[in-house]
Parts: sequence; structure tokens; C-alpha cells
Amino acid sequence: QVQLVESGGGLVQPGGSLRLSCVASGSIAGIYVMGWYRRAPGKQRELVATITSGGSTNYVDSVKGRFTIFRDNAKNTVYLQMNSLKPEDTAVYYCYSDPLNWGQGTQVTVSS
Repeated sequence: QVQLVESGGGLVQPGGSLRLSCVASGSIAGIYVMGWYRRAPGKQRELVATITSGGSTNYVDSVKGRFTIFRDNAKNTVYLQMNSLKPEDTAVYYCYSDPLNWGQGTQVTVSS
């Protein structure tokens, strides 16, 4: 399995934007599903978005219209563009790739 390293988290005000990046140590072209999960304090891990090798995407209802997932196979990178951020988006965000492969996470805090 490839190693996944996330970056791009930080502190942002409500309504702001962040772009998360997940760089893989090897080729992701053959990985069918990649995605992002998050875990908020005191809550269970939640699926945020996934993208297949064919480009099909899926989002949890709470982020539809605000978040966009996309992948660049040439750069072995998956991105999560997060716009119109809300305090309830505060969580540690984890990159995921099939099968059952996770990164270490990056903290996103939305607060004024």
C-alpha cells in the first residue's frame, strides 16, 4: 500500500476556504476509490467525500455544494477544496485509499 500524507489544514474563519492535499508515496492511478473522512471531537469518523478512478464523486449531504474532491493521478495527489466553511466542519481530516489505507490526518479548525 502507498503511504498517504495530508497537508493544508489550519485555522480559518467561518465562510473561509481551505484546500487539503493528500500526496501518495506511489502511483494512485490503479486505486479505485480515494477519499476524505473526518473525525470531530466526541464524534465518530464520518465519510466526507470519495472519488473513483473514473472520476465519479460522492459527498455527505452536509458538504454538498461547498466541498469538491478531485484527483491528479500524474501528481499522485487527491485534493479536497472546502469553501463556505462552518464551525461544524471542525475536525481532523483523513485521506483514504482502497483498501483500508489511511493517512495521519490534518486538523481543520473553523472559528472566529
